[in-house]
Amino acid sequence: MPYLGNTPTTQSFISGTDYFNGTGAQTAFTLSRTVASVNDIQAVVNNVVQVPNDAYTISGTTITFTSAPSSGTQNVYVRYLSTTTQAITPSQGTVSWSTLDSNVQGDLGISFKNRIINSNMVIDQRNAGASVTPTTTSYTLDRWNAGLTQASKYSVQQNAGSVTPPLGFTNYLGVTSLSAYSITSSDFFCLIQAIEGFNTADLGWGTANAKTVTVSFWVRSSLTGTFGGSLSNSAGTRGYPFTYTISAANTWEQKSVTIAGDTTGTWLTTNSVGIYVVFGLGVGSTYSATAGAWTTTVNRAFSATGATSVVGTNGATFYLTGVQLEVGTQATTFTTAGGSYGAELALCQRYYYQTWGFGTFTNVGGGNVCHVLPSPNNASSNGASSFPVFMRAAPTITLYDSLGASGNVSQPAIANGLAATAGSISIGGFNNITKNSTTFTVGTPVTCQFTASIEL
Repeated sequence: MPYLGNTPTTQSFISGTDYFNGTGAQTAFTLSRTVASVNDIQAVVNNVVQVPNDAYTISGTTITFTSAPSSGTQNVYVRYLSTTTQAITPSQGTVSWSTLDSNVQGDLGISFKNRIINSNMVIDQRNAGASVTPTTTSYTLDRWNAGLTQASKYSVQQNAGSVTPPLGFTNYLGVTSLSAYSITSSDFFCLIQAIEGFNTADLGWGTANAKTVTVSFWVRSSLTGTFGGSLSNSAGTRGYPFTYTISAANTWEQKSVTIAGDTTGTWLTTNSVGIYVVFGLGVGSTYSATAGAWTTTVNRAFSATGATSVVGTNGATFYLTGVQLEVGTQATTFTTAGGSYGAELALCQRYYYQTWGFGTFTNVGGGNVCHVLPSPNNASSNGASSFPVFMRAAPTITLYDSLGASGNVSQPAIANGLAATAGSISIGGFNNITKNSTTFTVGTPVTCQFTASIEL
């Protein structure tokens, strides 16, 4: 039998039917939901489909029949055919990144939500996954600095211990304690990432409009208890120590700490350090402060008072990945700063770059060698070289000859170990290599490899 009435406005059918008892006098009945149009329902009286607008009208949750349905038990029913999409206008300023669904966040692809570079620990230009034992404060995995006051108390390695990373990650930074060291009041051992001020300027720290941030990360340790870390300014005069709890040994746990932005102090917004993010591995009282509040410190606050010391237990492990610092009051879906491996590598190369592949130095015969052609009219200075990205500032250049000797270059088939210096260095490269004594052999290429470093 043909359909009686108008075609429904949508074809998105949902379940739901309201039943009513006719009285022979009642014409208006209350529906269980708001209806936008007569075409969104089907009204039936005594098994006869009624014609919209002619037999009934709709107003919100009320259906009104032109003639009162006869008496009966559930002889009147209304079947909901569709829903009408409604436009909702949120109040100004109420929608933020953290309120969006995780899938929407991914679809939007907004870059640099996360201010931590190499936050998933995939890039290790210097060591290519080899274990290193810091003897001074120095960089390990890209952008991650191993801070210390005593040499050789812990090792750092990408994927140390070869445990399975958390779901969605392939790498982590692993710390292993090399002794049971009792820290003194003036000791500190920690992992540090210095965030450039250009990348934190929008936070407004040091002003009345300072934004709240959330730090989140995945952590795993052979120890349990209360651990500490901090955020601090470049001068170390303002710091926010925080704590988090590791509940189960040798188990990945995700943590987050929300920190109201600092409204005082000096926070740099240039190519110097904007914010230090620190994870304590054992910090003495001189460099610790009470957790949970901004403090003015004489000495830099690396961690919270009373936090667990990883270096205090021989063989203790501390693994870290998925570190994110973002604007907002809650941790959201993890993203890297760059959004892809290539972009993340470029961000790292703003601070450190080497011409050979990751890890062990590669000789002339098997790697990326920078060939610098000599000027035919000048036997003492030669050629130029460019960096893959503009660096933070003019870097320090260390030259290497084909045997890996620093401060030297080579002239193939003539000599290695030719002492030389890079000159006219800028953020984009350097314009010449000057031989420190005697001269180059004119007409023979000068070859070298080099590192360029301008870490924070």
